[in-house]
Amino acid sequence: MTHDHDLVLRPTPAQTEAALSPPPGRTGADLVVETLAGLGATTVFGLPGQHALGVFDALRRSDLRYVGLRTEGNAGFAADAYGRITGEAAPLLVSTGPGALTCLPALQEAAAASAPVLAIGSQVPVAGLGGGRHGYLHELPDQAAVFRGVVKSVHPVRTASQIPSALAAAWQSALTAPHGPVWVEIPHDVLLAETVLPQVTAVDATPQELVPRPELTAVAARLLSTAERPAIIAGGGVVRADAAKKLRALAERLNAPVVTTFGGKGAFPWNHPLSLQSWLEDRHTTDFLEDADVLLVVGSGLGELSSNYHTFAPRGRIVQIEADLGKLESNHPALGIHADARLALQALLETAGERPDDTAADRVRELLAKVRGRLAAQELTLEQDVLAAVRRALPAGSPSFWDMTILAYWAWSAFDAKAPNTMHSAQGAGGLGYGFPAALGAAVADPTRPVLAVSGDGGALYSVAELATARQYGLDVTWLIVDDGGYGILREYMTDAFGRATATDLTRPDFTALAESFGVPGVRTSPETLEQDLTKALATPGPSVVVLPAVLRMFAPTHLD
Repeated sequence: MTHDHDLVLRPTPAQTEAALSPPPGRTGADLVVETLAGLGATTVFGLPGQHALGVFDALRRSDLRYVGLRTEGNAGFAADAYGRITGEAAPLLVSTGPGALTCLPALQEAAAASAPVLAIGSQVPVAGLGGGRHGYLHELPDQAAVFRGVVKSVHPVRTASQIPSALAAAWQSALTAPHGPVWVEIPHDVLLAETVLPQVTAVDATPQELVPRPELTAVAARLLSTAERPAIIAGGGVVRADAAKKLRALAERLNAPVVTTFGGKGAFPWNHPLSLQSWLEDRHTTDFLEDADVLLVVGSGLGELSSNYHTFAPRGRIVQIEADLGKLESNHPALGIHADARLALQALLETAGERPDDTAADRVRELLAKVRGRLAAQELTLEQDVLAAVRRALPAGSPSFWDMTILAYWAWSAFDAKAPNTMHSAQGAGGLGYGFPAALGAAVADPTRPVLAVSGDGGALYSVAELATARQYGLDVTWLIVDDGGYGILREYMTDAFGRATATDLTRPDFTALAESFGVPGVRTSPETLEQDLTKALATPGPSVVVLPAVLRMFAPTHLD
């Protein structure tokens, strides 16, 4: 009798001959690039360093496309965006020690946003491992330990024969829900040593499906179908799972109003009659959600930004669907369903009944009217006009990448993303410098659409070196820099908290002249000409910079009331 587990794939005679006679001169680094190609990778990001040079040399013998950035952190942001846009694990190649450590902030953002990044770093030679003080260049007592608290999984390699399996395991981990960054490290001498191992061809690393338990979805469906005032919070997990259509179908079946988190922008149509949009930092929205007798939370952990800074105190029953096990019930008791959002929403669609409700759309309109009224009382016309100009200038299908800046904070709540997976920001980890290099990664992923990056002048100073990258590769990214003379949001925070701001004012370059020194067109605009200048820049192929000198203000917080 033959059992399924006894079946193995038999090589053809030609494959056997090729395995017995691999091309001469191959190294461990060739195994790396062969495995990446076998996994389906087509593009890698990175920055060369002494210990990693073997991999970069092997790239020359492969069909993989290499996109080099000017810092490892920016290369990590580009890989993050590539993963968000394509849904594939973007390889990131960095060197040992300082090169590896410099990409940590980018990997933290990827982890917070569930973006798949396959980070591959070199290591000191095998003889220098183990925590001793051997004095090798870039030596750390335990480099992998630095990454364990940041990435989803760590995969150390010690011999050439471990490379294909380690990369396959890392790839599978990165693409199994919840997506995330992973870390592989390979010693310098292993990368350089010749190998007689056969060439790596196709590699099986199929991501595991995270299926919901049916008894849990059955209970959830009954709760939602019989609720009097159900509501839905849709987070980034809906976007990562490509589940926006299923979310809409379920919301319409239940007549349940939907609010999207800042990471879930675009998961639900902005102007849908059931759309509460994204006003999570508004007390009216918080009150509305607290009043729900059954609240479905999909793909969100209800963290600080999604709970109006932990002032959200639900009175009803919560059903939480979350792929990250650590986030289940981490902030509120719930019927926790550990599952991929797409599979769980499909299960609810198959079991939840129709719930008629003639009042839901009216309640949504009343809520949004209250939000508009609160904003209208604060004299914030400039901020709303600037954001509206950006929305009109940006083509509906084009992605945008936002740094940590006041205009981005407005966009979290007030910007219509138009479609799922088109608006991205650094709100996961909250680090500066994300917007422009991430937009470059998105332009690499999809060169058919212009991409918008938005930064303040403080965040822009983290990324100006990547103007050279944009020019080198001719990437179609328009960079809007809102120049307010410093760290504008920190200036507001400090003034509110301490009466005056310290260390928030900055000396800046002439950003338009700086852009032009890289061969990138630059224009200085105004609130009145912003839409026209942005539209022209986005319609012109290649990189461009638009500088808006303006001091913007945030709307008043409600979590302090």
